[in-house]
Amino acid sequence: MKLVFVLFDTLNRRALGAYGGREVATPNFDRFANRAMTFDNHYVGSLPCMPARRDMHTGRLNFMHRSWGPLEPFDNSLPAILNKANVYTHLITDHFHYFEDGGATYHNRYRTWDLVRGQEFDPWKAVVEPPLERFARDYSDLHYNKPNERNRLQHQINRSFIRDEADFPGPQCINKGLEFLDSNRDADNWMLQIECFDPHEPFDVPEKYRKALPTDYDGPILDWPRYGPCTNTPEEIAEIRANYNALVAMCDHHFGRLLDYFDEHDLWKDTCLVLSTDHGFLLSEHEWWGKNIPPYFDEISHIPLIMHHPDHADRAGTRIDALTQTPDLMPTMLDIFGLEAPPETRGRPILDRLDEDDEERIIAFGMHGGPVGVTDGRHTYFRYPPDRDGPAPAEYTLMPTHLKSLFSVEELADVTLHPPLDFTKGVPVLRVPGLVPEKRGPGLYKDPYGRFGTSLYDLSNDPGQSTPVDDSPVVARLEDGLRGILKEHDATDDFHAWLGLDAPAR
Repeated sequence: MKLVFVLFDTLNRRALGAYGGREVATPNFDRFANRAMTFDNHYVGSLPCMPARRDMHTGRLNFMHRSWGPLEPFDNSLPAILNKANVYTHLITDHFHYFEDGGATYHNRYRTWDLVRGQEFDPWKAVVEPPLERFARDYSDLHYNKPNERNRLQHQINRSFIRDEADFPGPQCINKGLEFLDSNRDADNWMLQIECFDPHEPFDVPEKYRKALPTDYDGPILDWPRYGPCTNTPEEIAEIRANYNALVAMCDHHFGRLLDYFDEHDLWKDTCLVLSTDHGFLLSEHEWWGKNIPPYFDEISHIPLIMHHPDHADRAGTRIDALTQTPDLMPTMLDIFGLEAPPETRGRPILDRLDEDDEERIIAFGMHGGPVGVTDGRHTYFRYPPDRDGPAPAEYTLMPTHLKSLFSVEELADVTLHPPLDFTKGVPVLRVPGLVPEKRGPGLYKDPYGRFGTSLYDLSNDPGQSTPVDDSPVVARLEDGLRGILKEHDATDDFHAWLGLDAPAR
Protein backbone atom coordinates (compact mmCIF):
# COMPACT_ATOMS: atom_id res chain seq x y z
CA MET A 1 0.00 0.00 0.00
CA LYS A 2 1.02 3.63 -0.56
CA LEU A 3 -0.22 6.70 1.29
CA VAL A 4 -0.02 10.44 0.64
CA PHE A 5 -1.08 12.51 3.67
CA VAL A 6 -1.58 16.21 2.84
CA LEU A 7 -1.83 18.51 5.84
CA PHE A 8 -2.65 22.19 5.37
CA ASP A 9 -2.29 24.20 8.57
CA THR A 10 -5.32 26.31 9.60
CA LEU A 11 -7.50 25.10 6.73
CA ASN A 12 -10.95 26.22 7.82
CA ARG A 13 -13.67 23.69 7.08
CA ARG A 14 -16.09 26.46 6.16
CA ALA A 15 -13.70 27.79 3.54
CA LEU A 16 -14.17 24.70 1.36
CA GLY A 17 -16.99 24.36 -1.12
CA ALA A 18 -17.31 20.69 -0.17
CA TYR A 19 -18.33 21.85 3.32
CA GLY A 20 -20.59 24.65 2.18
CA GLY A 21 -18.01 27.43 1.82
CA ARG A 22 -18.96 30.19 -0.60
CA GLU A 23 -16.50 33.04 0.00
CA VAL A 24 -13.86 31.63 -2.34
CA ALA A 25 -13.93 28.99 -5.08
CA THR A 26 -12.13 25.76 -4.13
CA PRO A 27 -12.59 23.64 -7.27
CA ASN A 28 -9.78 21.22 -6.49
CA PHE A 29 -10.65 20.54 -2.87
CA ASP A 30 -14.21 20.01 -4.09
CA ARG A 31 -13.00 17.81 -6.95
CA PHE A 32 -11.20 15.62 -4.44
CA ALA A 33 -14.34 15.38 -2.31
CA ASN A 34 -16.18 14.08 -5.36
CA ARG A 35 -13.52 11.38 -5.68
CA ALA A 36 -13.26 10.49 -1.99
CA MET A 37 -15.08 10.13 1.33
CA THR A 38 -15.87 13.42 3.09
CA PHE A 39 -16.13 13.23 6.88
CA ASP A 40 -18.76 15.60 8.23
CA ASN A 41 -18.05 15.19 11.95
CA HIS A 42 -14.27 15.36 12.25
CA TYR A 43 -12.80 17.33 15.15
CA VAL A 44 -9.49 18.39 16.62
CA GLY A 45 -7.87 16.82 19.67
CA SER A 46 -5.01 18.66 21.38
CA LEU A 47 -4.32 22.26 20.39
CA PRO A 48 -2.62 24.07 18.78
CA CYS A 49 0.04 23.10 16.17
CA MET A 50 2.59 20.78 17.81
CA PRO A 51 0.18 19.27 20.36
CA ALA A 52 -2.02 18.35 17.38
CA ARG A 53 0.95 16.68 15.72
CA ARG A 54 1.72 14.72 18.87
CA ASP A 55 -1.87 13.41 18.68
CA MET A 56 -1.22 12.44 15.05
CA HIS A 57 1.95 10.56 15.95
CA THR A 58 0.72 8.83 19.10
CA GLY A 59 -3.00 8.30 18.53
CA ARG A 60 -3.96 9.79 21.88
CA LEU A 61 -4.78 13.14 23.44
CA ASN A 62 -1.93 14.88 25.23
CA PHE A 63 -3.34 18.24 26.32
CA MET A 64 -4.17 17.08 29.86
CA HIS A 65 -0.51 16.31 30.58
CA ARG A 66 1.51 18.73 28.52
CA SER A 67 1.51 22.10 26.79
CA TRP A 68 3.23 22.70 23.46
CA GLY A 69 6.24 20.38 23.37
CA PRO A 70 8.20 17.70 21.53
CA LEU A 71 7.60 13.98 21.28
CA GLU A 72 8.64 12.28 24.51
CA PRO A 73 11.09 9.34 24.72
CA PHE A 74 8.24 6.97 25.65
CA ASP A 75 5.84 8.20 22.95
CA ASN A 76 4.75 5.97 20.11
CA SER A 77 5.26 7.63 16.73
CA LEU A 78 3.33 6.74 13.60
CA PRO A 79 6.25 7.16 11.15
CA ALA A 80 8.66 5.37 13.49
CA ILE A 81 6.29 2.40 13.72
CA LEU A 82 5.92 2.37 9.95
CA ASN A 83 9.70 2.49 9.49
CA LYS A 84 10.13 -0.58 11.71
CA ALA A 85 7.55 -2.37 9.57
CA ASN A 86 9.56 -1.58 6.40
CA VAL A 87 7.19 1.16 5.28
CA TYR A 88 9.28 4.06 4.01
CA THR A 89 8.25 7.44 5.46
CA HIS A 90 9.13 10.86 4.06
CA LEU A 91 8.14 14.31 5.37
CA ILE A 92 8.06 17.43 3.20
CA THR A 93 7.20 20.56 5.14
CA ASP A 94 7.62 24.30 5.45
CA HIS A 95 6.31 24.18 9.04
CA PHE A 96 9.31 25.67 10.81
CA HIS A 97 7.94 24.87 14.29
CA TYR A 98 9.42 21.39 13.77
CA PHE A 99 12.83 22.99 14.13
CA GLU A 100 12.19 25.04 17.25
CA ASP A 101 12.83 23.79 20.79
CA GLY A 102 9.21 22.71 21.23
CA GLY A 103 9.01 20.55 18.11
CA ALA A 104 12.50 19.26 17.48
CA THR A 105 11.84 15.54 17.94
CA TYR A 106 9.10 15.04 15.34
CA HIS A 107 10.80 15.29 11.94
CA ASN A 108 13.54 12.79 12.79
CA ARG A 109 10.99 10.04 13.28
CA TYR A 110 10.59 9.94 9.47
CA ARG A 111 13.08 7.97 7.40
CA THR A 112 13.87 11.10 5.40
CA TRP A 113 12.62 14.68 5.53
CA ASP A 114 12.85 17.92 3.57
CA LEU A 115 12.34 21.45 4.94
CA VAL A 116 11.33 24.47 2.86
CA ARG A 117 12.35 27.74 4.51
CA GLY A 118 10.66 31.12 4.81
CA GLN A 119 7.27 30.83 6.50
CA GLU A 120 6.05 33.34 9.10
CA PHE A 121 8.89 34.14 11.56
CA ASP A 122 11.17 31.30 10.46
CA PRO A 123 14.68 32.62 11.33
CA TRP A 124 15.64 32.36 7.69
CA LYS A 125 17.09 35.51 6.13
CA ALA A 126 19.73 37.44 8.05
CA VAL A 127 19.42 41.23 7.76
CA VAL A 128 21.27 43.06 10.53
CA GLU A 129 19.84 46.48 9.69
CA PRO A 130 16.35 45.97 8.23
CA PRO A 131 14.55 48.88 6.51
CA LEU A 132 12.37 49.74 9.49
CA GLU A 133 11.01 52.95 7.98
CA ARG A 134 9.85 51.15 4.86
CA PHE A 135 8.30 48.35 6.89
CA ALA A 136 6.46 50.92 9.04
CA ARG A 137 5.08 52.50 5.88
CA ASP A 138 4.14 49.21 4.16
CA TYR A 139 2.54 47.33 7.06
CA SER A 140 -0.48 48.34 9.10
CA ASP A 141 0.06 49.45 12.69
CA LEU A 142 -3.01 47.43 13.63
CA HIS A 143 -1.17 44.15 13.32
CA TYR A 144 2.50 44.99 12.77
CA ASN A 145 5.22 47.37 13.93
CA LYS A 146 5.03 46.96 17.69
CA PRO A 147 8.26 47.81 19.54
CA ASN A 148 10.80 44.99 19.84
CA GLU A 149 8.51 42.44 18.20
CA ARG A 150 11.07 40.17 16.58
CA ASN A 151 8.63 37.63 15.16
CA ARG A 152 6.78 40.05 12.92
CA LEU A 153 9.94 41.84 11.95
CA GLN A 154 11.49 38.53 10.88
CA HIS A 155 8.43 37.86 8.74
CA GLN A 156 8.78 41.25 7.06
CA ILE A 157 12.41 40.40 6.31
CA ASN A 158 11.55 36.95 4.97
CA ARG A 159 8.75 38.36 2.85
CA SER A 160 11.09 40.77 1.08
CA PHE A 161 12.92 37.76 -0.38
CA ILE A 162 9.75 36.05 -1.67
CA ARG A 163 8.72 37.73 -4.91
CA ASP A 164 7.28 35.23 -7.40
CA GLU A 165 4.76 32.46 -6.78
CA ALA A 166 7.51 29.88 -7.26
CA ASP A 167 9.35 31.45 -4.30
CA PHE A 168 6.47 30.85 -1.88
CA PRO A 169 7.08 27.89 0.46
CA GLY A 170 3.68 26.23 -0.07
CA PRO A 171 4.06 25.71 -3.84
CA GLN A 172 7.60 24.48 -3.20
CA CYS A 173 6.23 21.80 -0.85
CA ILE A 174 3.91 20.53 -3.58
CA ASN A 175 6.81 20.60 -6.07
CA LYS A 176 8.89 18.44 -3.76
CA GLY A 177 5.96 16.09 -3.28
CA LEU A 178 5.68 15.60 -7.03
CA GLU A 179 9.43 14.97 -7.18
CA PHE A 180 9.04 12.23 -4.57
CA LEU A 181 6.26 10.66 -6.62
CA ASP A 182 8.37 10.83 -9.78
CA SER A 183 11.05 8.80 -8.03
CA ASN A 184 8.88 6.43 -6.00
CA ARG A 185 5.39 6.03 -7.43
CA ASP A 186 6.20 2.55 -8.79
CA ALA A 187 7.62 1.37 -5.47
CA ASP A 188 5.42 -0.08 -2.74
CA ASN A 189 5.05 0.44 1.00
CA TRP A 190 5.65 4.11 1.59
CA MET A 191 4.00 7.07 3.27
CA LEU A 192 4.55 10.61 2.01
CA GLN A 193 3.47 13.49 4.26
CA ILE A 194 3.20 16.84 2.46
CA GLU A 195 2.67 19.43 5.14
CA CYS A 196 2.04 23.04 4.16
CA PHE A 197 2.01 25.86 6.71
CA ASP A 198 -0.47 27.73 4.50
CA PRO A 199 -3.14 29.00 4.97
CA HIS A 200 -1.84 29.78 8.48
CA GLU A 201 -1.36 33.46 9.17
CA PRO A 202 0.19 35.76 8.01
CA PHE A 203 -2.02 35.59 4.94
CA ASP A 204 0.67 36.48 2.42
CA VAL A 205 -0.27 35.45 -1.11
CA PRO A 206 0.69 36.24 -4.73
CA GLU A 207 -1.26 39.14 -6.19
CA LYS A 208 -2.97 37.04 -8.85
CA TYR A 209 -5.01 35.27 -6.15
CA ARG A 210 -5.59 38.41 -4.13
CA LYS A 211 -6.91 40.58 -6.97
CA ALA A 212 -9.72 38.08 -7.57
CA LEU A 213 -11.17 39.08 -4.16
CA PRO A 214 -11.40 42.90 -4.12
CA THR A 215 -12.39 44.88 -1.04
CA ASP A 216 -12.98 48.57 -0.23
CA TYR A 217 -9.98 48.68 2.10
CA ASP A 218 -7.35 51.23 1.12
CA GLY A 219 -4.32 51.09 3.37
CA PRO A 220 -1.09 49.29 4.23
CA ILE A 221 -0.74 45.50 4.41
CA LEU A 222 -3.27 44.02 6.82
CA ASP A 223 -2.98 40.24 6.83
CA TRP A 224 -1.85 39.07 10.28
CA PRO A 225 -4.58 39.54 12.88
CA ARG A 226 -3.56 39.55 16.51
CA TYR A 227 -5.36 36.98 18.64
CA GLY A 228 -8.02 38.83 20.57
CA PRO A 229 -11.30 40.75 20.29
CA CYS A 230 -12.28 42.02 16.86
CA THR A 231 -12.57 45.81 16.98
CA ASN A 232 -11.84 46.42 13.29
CA THR A 233 -13.92 48.34 10.78
CA PRO A 234 -15.99 46.38 8.24
CA GLU A 235 -13.45 47.32 5.56
CA GLU A 236 -10.55 45.97 7.63
CA ILE A 237 -12.41 42.76 8.40
CA ALA A 238 -13.18 42.26 4.72
CA GLU A 239 -9.52 42.82 3.85
CA ILE A 240 -8.21 40.26 6.32
CA ARG A 241 -10.80 37.69 5.28
CA ALA A 242 -10.01 38.30 1.61
CA ASN A 243 -6.32 37.73 2.28
CA TYR A 244 -7.10 34.44 4.05
CA ASN A 245 -9.43 33.31 1.26
CA ALA A 246 -6.86 34.21 -1.38
CA LEU A 247 -4.36 32.00 0.42
CA VAL A 248 -6.91 29.18 0.48
CA ALA A 249 -7.29 29.66 -3.28
CA MET A 250 -3.54 29.25 -3.75
CA CYS A 251 -3.58 26.09 -1.63
CA ASP A 252 -6.45 24.80 -3.72
CA HIS A 253 -4.60 25.48 -6.98
CA HIS A 254 -1.46 23.65 -5.94
CA PHE A 255 -3.38 20.78 -4.36
CA GLY A 256 -5.00 20.48 -7.79
CA ARG A 257 -1.56 19.83 -9.28
CA LEU A 258 -1.27 16.80 -6.99
CA LEU A 259 -4.70 15.59 -8.13
CA ASP A 260 -3.61 16.03 -11.74
CA TYR A 261 -0.61 13.82 -11.01
CA PHE A 262 -2.86 11.16 -9.49
CA ASP A 263 -5.00 11.32 -12.63
CA GLU A 264 -2.07 11.20 -15.05
CA HIS A 265 -0.46 8.18 -13.41
CA ASP A 266 -3.66 6.51 -12.17
CA LEU A 267 -2.45 6.47 -8.59
CA TRP A 268 -6.04 6.19 -7.42
CA LYS A 269 -5.88 2.42 -7.97
CA ASP A 270 -3.14 1.73 -5.41
CA THR A 271 -2.53 4.88 -3.35
CA CYS A 272 -4.46 6.37 -0.45
CA LEU A 273 -4.80 10.15 -0.34
CA VAL A 274 -5.78 11.86 2.91
CA LEU A 275 -6.42 15.59 3.33
CA SER A 276 -6.86 17.33 6.68
CA THR A 277 -5.64 20.12 8.99
CA ASP A 278 -4.62 20.64 12.60
CA HIS A 279 -7.18 23.30 13.56
CA GLY A 280 -9.23 26.19 12.21
CA PHE A 281 -9.21 29.93 12.87
CA LEU A 282 -11.66 32.66 13.84
CA LEU A 283 -11.84 35.35 11.16
CA SER A 284 -13.98 37.80 13.20
CA GLU A 285 -16.68 35.20 13.95
CA HIS A 286 -17.79 35.55 17.58
CA GLU A 287 -16.15 38.99 17.37
CA TRP A 288 -12.73 37.39 17.69
CA TRP A 289 -9.50 36.79 15.79
CA GLY A 290 -7.42 33.63 15.95
CA LYS A 291 -7.57 30.64 18.26
CA ASN A 292 -6.29 29.50 21.69
CA ILE A 293 -7.96 32.17 23.85
CA PRO A 294 -11.74 31.79 23.18
CA PRO A 295 -13.71 28.57 23.42
CA TYR A 296 -12.84 26.19 20.61
CA PHE A 297 -15.88 27.14 18.56
CA ASP A 298 -16.67 25.07 15.48
CA GLU A 299 -14.60 27.43 13.32
CA ILE A 300 -11.57 26.20 15.31
CA SER A 301 -12.44 22.66 16.34
CA HIS A 302 -14.65 21.23 13.57
CA ILE A 303 -12.15 20.53 10.80
CA PRO A 304 -12.07 18.94 7.32
CA LEU A 305 -11.11 15.34 6.64
CA ILE A 306 -11.38 13.94 3.12
CA MET A 307 -9.99 10.49 2.34
CA HIS A 308 -9.55 8.26 -0.71
CA HIS A 309 -8.75 4.57 -0.24
CA PRO A 310 -8.56 2.25 -3.27
CA ASP A 311 -10.51 -0.43 -1.39
CA HIS A 312 -13.35 2.03 -0.84
CA ALA A 313 -13.47 3.52 -4.32
CA ASP A 314 -17.18 2.66 -4.47
CA ARG A 315 -17.73 5.33 -1.79
CA ALA A 316 -16.41 8.14 -3.97
CA GLY A 317 -18.43 11.29 -3.33
CA THR A 318 -20.09 9.97 -0.18
CA ARG A 319 -20.44 11.70 3.19
CA ILE A 320 -19.44 9.94 6.41
CA ASP A 321 -21.30 10.82 9.61
CA ALA A 322 -19.06 8.98 12.08
CA LEU A 323 -17.71 11.21 14.87
CA THR A 324 -13.94 11.27 14.48
CA GLN A 325 -10.98 13.36 15.64
CA THR A 326 -7.27 13.92 15.13
CA PRO A 327 -5.98 11.02 17.30
CA ASP A 328 -7.96 8.62 15.06
CA LEU A 329 -5.60 9.33 12.16
CA MET A 330 -2.69 7.36 13.64
CA PRO A 331 -4.48 4.00 14.07
CA THR A 332 -6.23 4.56 10.74
CA MET A 333 -2.94 4.97 8.89
CA LEU A 334 -1.47 1.94 10.65
CA ASP A 335 -4.57 0.02 9.62
CA ILE A 336 -4.05 1.10 6.00
CA PHE A 337 -0.72 -0.75 6.11
CA GLY A 338 -2.18 -3.75 7.95
CA LEU A 339 -0.55 -2.89 11.28
CA GLU A 340 -1.98 -3.00 14.79
CA ALA A 341 -1.90 0.11 16.94
CA PRO A 342 0.15 -0.01 20.18
CA PRO A 343 -1.78 -0.55 23.43
CA GLU A 344 -1.28 3.08 24.50
CA THR A 345 -3.33 4.26 21.49
CA ARG A 346 -6.74 5.72 22.30
CA GLY A 347 -7.83 6.78 18.81
CA ARG A 348 -10.05 4.50 16.76
CA PRO A 349 -9.41 3.27 13.21
CA ILE A 350 -11.76 5.20 10.97
CA LEU A 351 -12.17 2.80 8.06
CA ASP A 352 -13.80 0.21 10.32
CA ARG A 353 -16.55 2.65 11.23
CA LEU A 354 -17.69 4.18 7.96
CA ASP A 355 -21.30 3.17 8.50
CA GLU A 356 -21.53 4.15 12.17
CA ASP A 357 -23.57 7.13 13.25
CA ASP A 358 -21.73 7.25 16.60
CA GLU A 359 -24.73 8.33 18.58
CA GLU A 360 -23.01 7.15 21.75
CA ARG A 361 -19.49 8.46 21.15
CA ILE A 362 -18.30 11.52 23.01
CA ILE A 363 -14.96 13.19 22.25
CA ALA A 364 -12.93 15.86 24.03
CA PHE A 365 -10.49 18.46 22.77
CA GLY A 366 -8.51 21.26 24.32
CA MET A 367 -5.32 23.12 25.09
CA HIS A 368 -3.21 22.60 28.18
CA GLY A 369 -4.34 24.95 30.93
CA GLY A 370 -7.39 26.09 28.99
CA PRO A 371 -11.03 25.06 28.77
CA VAL A 372 -11.94 21.60 27.55
CA GLY A 373 -14.41 21.12 24.71
CA VAL A 374 -16.70 18.09 24.68
CA THR A 375 -19.04 17.07 21.88
CA ASP A 376 -21.29 14.21 20.82
CA GLY A 377 -21.79 15.76 17.39
CA ARG A 378 -25.12 17.28 18.46
CA HIS A 379 -24.05 19.45 21.39
CA THR A 380 -20.79 21.16 22.29
CA TYR A 381 -19.90 21.85 25.91
CA PHE A 382 -17.02 24.09 26.93
CA ARG A 383 -15.90 23.56 30.51
CA TYR A 384 -13.72 26.27 31.99
CA PRO A 385 -11.66 25.85 35.16
CA PRO A 386 -13.26 27.35 38.26
CA ASP A 387 -10.11 29.43 38.90
CA ARG A 388 -8.70 30.52 35.57
CA ASP A 389 -6.41 33.01 37.32
CA GLY A 390 -4.72 30.28 39.33
CA PRO A 391 -1.71 28.21 38.27
CA ALA A 392 -2.08 26.07 35.17
CA PRO A 393 -2.11 22.29 35.65
CA ALA A 394 1.29 20.73 36.21
CA GLU A 395 3.25 19.52 33.19
CA TYR A 396 4.32 15.88 33.01
CA THR A 397 7.33 15.52 30.78
CA LEU A 398 10.88 14.32 30.24
CA MET A 399 11.39 17.00 27.56
CA PRO A 400 11.02 20.36 29.33
CA THR A 401 10.81 22.71 26.38
CA HIS A 402 8.26 25.31 25.30
CA LEU A 403 7.51 26.54 21.78
CA LYS A 404 10.67 28.62 21.43
CA SER A 405 12.61 28.01 24.61
CA LEU A 406 13.72 25.60 27.28
CA PHE A 407 11.79 25.56 30.53
CA SER A 408 13.17 28.29 32.75
CA VAL A 409 15.12 27.64 35.91
CA GLU A 410 12.19 29.21 37.78
CA GLU A 411 9.80 26.64 36.34
CA LEU A 412 12.11 23.75 37.20
CA ALA A 413 12.94 24.92 40.72
CA ASP A 414 10.14 22.86 42.34
CA VAL A 415 10.16 19.91 39.96
CA THR A 416 9.50 16.45 41.40
CA LEU A 417 9.67 12.94 39.99
CA HIS A 418 6.21 11.51 39.35
CA PRO A 419 5.44 7.77 39.12
CA PRO A 420 4.86 6.37 35.62
CA LEU A 421 1.62 7.21 33.83
CA ASP A 422 -0.13 4.49 31.87
CA PHE A 423 1.39 5.62 28.56
CA THR A 424 4.99 6.22 29.73
CA LYS A 425 5.90 2.50 29.55
CA GLY A 426 7.01 2.27 33.15
CA VAL A 427 9.10 5.43 33.01
CA PRO A 428 8.65 8.08 35.71
CA VAL A 429 8.29 11.66 34.54
CA LEU A 430 9.05 15.12 35.80
CA ARG A 431 6.13 16.93 37.40
CA VAL A 432 6.61 20.64 36.72
CA PRO A 433 4.19 22.88 38.67
CA GLY A 434 2.05 25.09 36.46
CA LEU A 435 2.61 28.82 36.14
CA VAL A 436 0.16 31.62 36.85
CA PRO A 437 -1.12 33.37 33.68
CA GLU A 438 1.17 36.39 33.76
CA LYS A 439 4.25 34.13 33.78
CA ARG A 440 3.18 31.82 30.97
CA GLY A 441 5.17 32.11 27.77
CA PRO A 442 4.41 31.27 24.12
CA GLY A 443 2.54 28.03 23.62
CA LEU A 444 0.86 28.17 27.05
CA TYR A 445 -2.80 29.10 27.42
CA LYS A 446 -3.55 32.49 28.92
CA ASP A 447 -6.70 34.59 28.73
CA PRO A 448 -6.24 38.26 29.61
CA TYR A 449 -9.82 39.08 28.59
CA GLY A 450 -12.03 36.79 30.67
CA ARG A 451 -14.84 37.20 28.16
CA PHE A 452 -15.91 33.56 27.96
CA GLY A 453 -16.97 30.85 30.40
CA THR A 454 -18.50 27.40 30.77
CA SER A 455 -21.28 27.02 28.21
CA LEU A 456 -23.35 24.53 26.22
CA TYR A 457 -24.45 24.91 22.59
CA ASP A 458 -27.03 22.97 20.60
CA LEU A 459 -25.45 22.53 17.17
CA SER A 460 -28.59 21.28 15.48
CA ASN A 461 -30.56 24.44 16.30
CA ASP A 462 -27.65 26.87 16.59
CA PRO A 463 -24.82 25.80 14.26
CA GLY A 464 -23.18 29.20 14.66
CA GLN A 465 -22.93 28.69 18.44
CA SER A 466 -24.31 32.14 19.10
CA THR A 467 -26.57 31.45 22.08
CA PRO A 468 -25.71 29.11 24.99
CA VAL A 469 -28.48 26.83 26.20
CA ASP A 470 -29.36 25.51 29.64
CA ASP A 471 -29.84 21.74 29.57
CA SER A 472 -28.66 20.03 32.75
CA PRO A 473 -29.19 16.42 31.55
CA VAL A 474 -27.06 17.05 28.45
CA VAL A 475 -24.34 18.71 30.53
CA ALA A 476 -24.36 15.77 32.95
CA ARG A 477 -24.05 13.28 30.08
CA LEU A 478 -21.19 15.17 28.45
CA GLU A 479 -19.41 15.58 31.79
CA ASP A 480 -19.73 11.83 32.37
CA GLY A 481 -18.23 11.31 28.93
CA LEU A 482 -15.42 13.71 29.75
CA ARG A 483 -14.66 11.84 32.98
CA GLY A 484 -14.40 8.63 30.99
CA ILE A 485 -12.02 10.24 28.49
CA LEU A 486 -9.82 11.63 31.28
CA LYS A 487 -9.70 8.20 32.92
CA GLU A 488 -8.89 6.53 29.61
CA HIS A 489 -5.96 8.92 29.17
CA ASP A 490 -4.76 8.63 32.79
CA ALA A 491 -5.30 12.32 33.49
CA THR A 492 -3.75 13.33 36.78
CA ASP A 493 -5.49 14.36 39.98
CA ASP A 494 -4.36 17.95 39.58
CA PHE A 495 -5.84 18.12 36.08
CA HIS A 496 -9.17 16.97 37.49
CA ALA A 497 -8.84 19.59 40.20
CA TRP A 498 -8.05 22.25 37.61
CA LEU A 499 -11.34 21.49 35.86
CA GLY A 500 -13.27 21.21 39.12
CA LEU A 501 -13.95 17.50 38.61
CA ASP A 502 -13.49 14.75 41.19
CA ALA A 503 -10.57 12.49 40.40
CA PRO A 504 -11.32 8.77 40.08
CA ALA A 505 -10.15 6.35 42.73
CA ARG A 506 -6.69 4.98 41.95
